[in-house]
Amino acid sequence: MEIKPHKHALTENEFFEFFDKGWIVKRALFNTDEIEKIRDCFEALETQAADLSGTQDFGGARFVLDRRDDETIIKRVVWAGGNQSYLLKIGEDERLTIPCAILLRSSEMDQLLSQAHFKRRGDGVVFGWHQDIRHRDKGNGTWEDINGLGSYVQTLLAVDEMTPDNGPLKFIPGSSRWGPVDFGEHDYDNQDYEHKIPPEFIGAKVITLTADPGDTIFFGPYTAHASFANNSSDYRRVLINGYAHPGANHRVYPGEGSGRRLKADYEI
Repeated sequence: MEIKPHKHALTENEFFEFFDKGWIVKRALFNTDEIEKIRDCFEALETQAADLSGTQDFGGARFVLDRRDDETIIKRVVWAGGNQSYLLKIGEDERLTIPCAILLRSSEMDQLLSQAHFKRRGDGVVFGWHQDIRHRDKGNGTWEDINGLGSYVQTLLAVDEMTPDNGPLKFIPGSSRWGPVDFGEHDYDNQDYEHKIPPEFIGAKVITLTADPGDTIFFGPYTAHASFANNSSDYRRVLINGYAHPGANHRVYPGEGSGRRLKADYEI
């Protein structure tokens, strides 16, 4: 594929690294002022979550919550941009959509995810080893790989510093080429799952990614990844935006305005 010049276009090396290794990182993609505005949105979401009794739709988003004693555990806020409009502006920013257009091989895309993920000290929030295809393809015709390359790109924007101690993202290089793997539903949220890698992954090297606020990670639907508990005294918040090739998704996602069609100002 020819990659046409643009200030936000990927390099050829980044393009091939995405499909070969499974991810790329764009450092300092968003600036300090933008990160502060995103944090304000997260704080507003956190305040709202504290007043909710459990998982529910509220204010245009779906709050996925647990309760532990008198504490609210925020697992994620689905379609957070439906509640905080600035997050939708970030989701349609060309710094995200142009690289995704190149990776999807389509200037049009469907934004399926605008998710706020919170990890607070001691909250025990864990995302065990998985591939994001399991959340896109629920069977019964819910997903179709239109471009033959996975038809989906997920982006993860660091809102806080991501350190080895606060639940950073872990990847298995090359797992993007393995296709779907059954990691087992029953152990998905178990912290010990890191030591239960299926036979297909035995001997694979695990990479722990650290990031500064504003850094953004792009990865594909088959890239195996996980993040475990926050054992630090600091937040580890991330904003996740996910984009599908037009026609790949056949599900309705929760949240007001979810699944919106975007068009990148970039000719494929």
